[in-house]
Amino acid sequence: MLVAVLSVAAAVNAQPPVSECGEEIGNRPATFPAERGAGTSLSLSPRPDELFPAPGAEPEPPEKHKASAPPSPAQWLKDLDLTGFWEVRGGIRTQHDPHEKLASLGETRLHLDWEKFWSKFSAHVAGDFLYDEIAAEHSVDLETGQGWFDLRQANVSLTPVSFMDIRVGRQILTWGTGDLLFVNDLFPKDWQAFFIGRDIAYLKAPSDAVKVSLYSDLANVDVVYTPRFDADRYVTGQRLSYFNMALDRQAGRDAVVHAQTPDEWFEDDEWAARIFKNIRGYEVAAYGYWGYWKSPAGMNPISGKATFPRLSVYGASVRGKFLKGIGYVEAGYYDSREDRDGDNLFVNNSQLRLLGGYEQDLSQISPDLTVGVQYYIEWMMDYDAYRHALPPGSKMADEVHHVLTCRITKKLLNQNLILGLFSYYSPSDSDAYIRPNIQYKINDHWTVEGGGNVFFGANDFTFFGQFDRDSNVYVALRYGF
Repeated sequence: MLVAVLSVAAAVNAQPPVSECGEEIGNRPATFPAERGAGTSLSLSPRPDELFPAPGAEPEPPEKHKASAPPSPAQWLKDLDLTGFWEVRGGIRTQHDPHEKLASLGETRLHLDWEKFWSKFSAHVAGDFLYDEIAAEHSVDLETGQGWFDLRQANVSLTPVSFMDIRVGRQILTWGTGDLLFVNDLFPKDWQAFFIGRDIAYLKAPSDAVKVSLYSDLANVDVVYTPRFDADRYVTGQRLSYFNMALDRQAGRDAVVHAQTPDEWFEDDEWAARIFKNIRGYEVAAYGYWGYWKSPAGMNPISGKATFPRLSVYGASVRGKFLKGIGYVEAGYYDSREDRDGDNLFVNNSQLRLLGGYEQDLSQISPDLTVGVQYYIEWMMDYDAYRHALPPGSKMADEVHHVLTCRITKKLLNQNLILGLFSYYSPSDSDAYIRPNIQYKINDHWTVEGGGNVFFGANDFTFFGQFDRDSNVYVALRYGF
C-alpha cells in the first residue's frame, strides 16, 4: 500500500511575514498625521476677537461633540490581531458510485488565526468553524477533524536560551524533501481532505506535541514528542470508496472502516527526531521515528478491526542545487516491528522507501513556468516469506512498487492567475491520479478556484485504482482578511 502519497490564511497587509507552519501574519502599519499643505501658516496664539468678542455679539455656541463612527468588521478583526478567511467549496463526482453520495464536497468554513509575540514568548491559536453538508456526523471530534469546529493550532512557543526553541501544544509539523510524497515525514496527514478537493494546506493534520529545536555550529536538532498517538485522517468509506480486502470488492458507506487506535496517554506515544546541517549549499539531514504506522496497516483477526502496528523509521536526505535547478534524494527504512519475519499476513511488511526529485524554473522558455519530477519506490522486505504465507487465490502485492510524479505550474496576469497540474503514475500498478487546478486572485481579498481529482486504474484493488469511482471536480470562492 502506498501510504506516502499523499501551508493558510490571507494576510491583511501587503507582503506579510510567514510563520513556520505556513500561515501569514499581518503587520499593523504605523499611523502618521497628514502632512500640511504647501503655504499653510501655523498660528500658536489666538486672535483678539476670539478672547474678547465685540460688544453685542452673540458668543458662538460650543461645537457639539460628534460621536465617532463604529469600527468596521475588518478594523475590528485587525485590532484583535485576527487574520483568516471565509470560503465556500463544493464538488461533485464525475461518475456513479452506489456506495457514496453524488456530491463529494459541500461546505462553508470560517478560518480564524490569532498569533501574539512577546520578547521570548509567543502564542498561536487557529481554528475552523465548519458546516459540512456531506458529513454524516456533525459532533466535534478534534482527533479526526469531524464536526462543526476543527482546532488547527493551539500552542505556545518560548526561547529559554539563545540556542533553544520550545513549542508546546497543537501544531502543524512537517519535514523531508518530497513534493506530495512523504518518506521520513511521519506526522499526520488528512488523505480525505486531499482527495475531495479541500485546500492543499489541509493535507497536513495537526499534532498534539512538544517540539524542541537546538541550534549550533555543528548541527541543528529537532526533537518531537507526541504523548498520545496521532493517526492520519485516513479513508474510512464515509466519503470515499476504497477496496475492502475482506469483501474482495470496492466498498464505502456500506463497510466503514473501524480501527483499534492506540490512545493511551504517555503509553501509546511517538518520538521523532531530525539532525540537519547546511553544507556548502546542500541541506543534509538524518531522521528517526518511533511509533506506529500512521494509517491502518494491519488487522485484528479476532475482532476484524483495522490496527496500527508498531513502526520505527530510519532515514536520510540531501537537497540542493543540481544542474540548473534543485535536486533532492531521500531514503527511509520502515521497520515493521510486529512483522520482522515478513510472514504475518495481518501486519504490513517492512519496507525500504526511496525518493529522487528535481525541479527547475523554465522562465527562459516561458515566463513564470516551473516543472518538477519525482521517482518513488517502495520495496517490500522479506517478500518470499510474504508470498509463501499467502493463501491460494489471494491477490499478491508487487515486491517493488514504483510511482512517477510531475508538477507543472504556470503563472499569468501578473501572477494573479495560476494554472497547475500534478500527476501520479504507477507503472507497477498500472494506475494514475491527476490533480488539475486553476486559481484566480480577483483582488486583495477575493479568490476563486477550481480543480479536480481524477483516478484511473486497470484494477480496482491497486492504490489509485481503488478510487476510480471517487473522481470529482470542485469549485471554491474565498474572502481573505
